[in-house]
Amino acid sequence: MKIVAQVKLLPASAYDSDALAATLRACNRAANHASEVAFAKDLKRRNVLQDAVYHRVKADFDLGAQAAVRVVKKVCDAYATLKGNIKAGNLGPERSKRRTRAESKPIVFREDAAQPFDDRILTWNLDRRTVSIWTVAGRLKGIPFVCSEQTVKLLASRRGESDLVMRDGMFFLIATIDVPEPEVYEPDGFLGVDLGIVNIATTSDGQIMAGRTLNRYRKHHRDLRTKLQKKRTKSAKRVLKRVRRREARHAANTNHIIAKQLVTTAERTSRGIALEDLSGIRQRVTAKKDQRARLHSWAFAQLGSFVEYKARRAGVPVVHVDPRNTSRQCSECWHTHRTNRVDQARFVCRSCGIVLHADHNGSRNIAHRGEAVWQRGAVNRPRTSAS
Repeated sequence: MKIVAQVKLLPASAYDSDALAATLRACNRAANHASEVAFAKDLKRRNVLQDAVYHRVKADFDLGAQAAVRVVKKVCDAYATLKGNIKAGNLGPERSKRRTRAESKPIVFREDAAQPFDDRILTWNLDRRTVSIWTVAGRLKGIPFVCSEQTVKLLASRRGESDLVMRDGMFFLIATIDVPEPEVYEPDGFLGVDLGIVNIATTSDGQIMAGRTLNRYRKHHRDLRTKLQKKRTKSAKRVLKRVRRREARHAANTNHIIAKQLVTTAERTSRGIALEDLSGIRQRVTAKKDQRARLHSWAFAQLGSFVEYKARRAGVPVVHVDPRNTSRQCSECWHTHRTNRVDQARFVCRSCGIVLHADHNGSRNIAHRGEAVWQRGAVNRPRTSAS
């Protein structure tokens, strides 16, 4: 499986920072030129497009030979990805309009968009924690980087390209590493996970990971953004720029912690993990006005993807089940009725009388459905659901 490793570059001087920024600008301007040629002449294959634009890209944008080759490949990869998304229908709810717009004009790259570097123009020195990288101002040697010890171990098996990224004036290198994927073991039952907003995740073991702190944090940042946007001063805009990704980073870190806890629990008890298939949840659910911000800002898909990739690294099986009526069905007698869910936190079965925390009851239903999916041998099908 593929794992993404990120390191932060620490340029020693303003000259080095300016050289890296100028390199990104030059590469992306060259990519826009190549994209226009590819669109106008329908040259989407790498070798054909490279023959058409290679010399012009080198001469007009002051790029080296290998950098020009990487630019052409980036353009071809972008068109291939766009074509794949159009075929798969992954362009959002307004598919027909977005498809028409996407096919009617060339792809445009931002001036600070990521640029791939291969081993000819980027050299890693993991012992010294430095890199040597080609720029339009010459090769910069001994640029230090910082990362965790775990990331260094991953980088030792790195192969192929790494992307140079500029974010908020800082530079990062992002590498994709192939790591061995263990065999998925035969689970002894399933750990059901009910995802929500009030409680981010509740397991069938009864563990509740409350979302109160995160929801308060999100509300604080929403109020802060509203206040700063009303001011419209230069200082307010600087603060907005500084904090714009802080909430997303905090939420991602929270999701990483929760996903790790879930996978560790399942691995320790030799169980699999059963998740709800929440694809399209934002389109299906109707929320009140004061609840819409919380619904649309919570990263359901992100937490699910974190659980899946961490589970794959540990060999823990993961299945997805149909979420319908998991909050209304009794996990003891299977009686299903909308009045069973008394309120957000309480479930009282109208048939057998059992009283449970509503999210705990839902997670137990998810665990039962996960076992049914596994027993039917449907685990290898993507987004499998159980009735």
